[in-house]
Amino acid sequence: MTMPSFWENKRVVVTGGAGFLGSFVVEQLRARGCSQIIVPRSKDYDLVQMEAVQRLYADAKPDMVIHLAARVGGIGANQSNPGRFFYDNLMMGTQLIEVGRQRGLKKFVALGTICAYPKFAPIPFKEDDIWNGYPEETNAPYGLAKKMMLAQSQAYRQQYGFNSIVLFPVNLYGPRDNFDLNTSHVIPAMIRKCVEAKEAGKDRFTLWGDGSPSREFLYVEDAAEGILCAAELYNGSLPVNLGTGEEITIHNLAGLIANEVGFKGQIEWDTTKPNGQPRRCLDVSRAKQLFGFQARHNLREGLKKTIQWFHLNSQSIREVTF
Repeated sequence: MTMPSFWENKRVVVTGGAGFLGSFVVEQLRARGCSQIIVPRSKDYDLVQMEAVQRLYADAKPDMVIHLAARVGGIGANQSNPGRFFYDNLMMGTQLIEVGRQRGLKKFVALGTICAYPKFAPIPFKEDDIWNGYPEETNAPYGLAKKMMLAQSQAYRQQYGFNSIVLFPVNLYGPRDNFDLNTSHVIPAMIRKCVEAKEAGKDRFTLWGDGSPSREFLYVEDAAEGILCAAELYNGSLPVNLGTGEEITIHNLAGLIANEVGFKGQIEWDTTKPNGQPRRCLDVSRAKQLFGFQARHNLREGLKKTIQWFHLNSQSIREVTF
């Protein structure tokens, strides 16, 4: 369900709008009839700094802010930058909401993270369990910083009547993802390692952990649609998951990718490296109930599209990330 007339004459700031998810959100905004989209670039507006946030609001005069910008990476990046990931994400979210409140912003849409959930939350993750334990240690600082937007959103709605919503997407993947092996997440890292092993004629490649953890993945176009459906239709304090409700082990995911790439060799597991959270799978019923969102792509379809995109763009990706 979409509401094209909803976006007419609205000025919308999309932080992180030049990034992976943001580029799809901006495309879908345009398709829905939004003609006034402002995408702040970090070189012009360092959103960790209050002065830059205030200047952004003064310059853009938005009706709505969709906050997608984040300092983020995989397990290795989180382990190397826990302080930076905590501080930068906390300050971006806190200041964007506060200045939005001060300026009478009509709506703030915040994107949290699956990393905010407790390490041993019951499966599937229900939004009501989000505070019932500490997150998985390797990405807890990042997850907690993003989760503070939920606390702030609820407090500001209660005290000021500020209309903000917080969405919690599962792991995203798709075309235009980050394929830099130093900072990428699991699917792009697997695709790149698998493709390069095949091209080099190798009979094996190595992945982190033992393959036993499970994950759920949401195709990026579906995530963008879910965010905009919520922006149009949802105006409440409850956190809302965005996902598919389907989980797969990392071991089986690697097999799916290898099969799609056509790699016939062996996948080795480096068990000296961390596994991360044991299981991740969302209860996605609230999103369907509150704003009618349901993912369209299953994992096999999404992987096929992502791998095709990587093949078409692999030369430019390697030039950037080597």
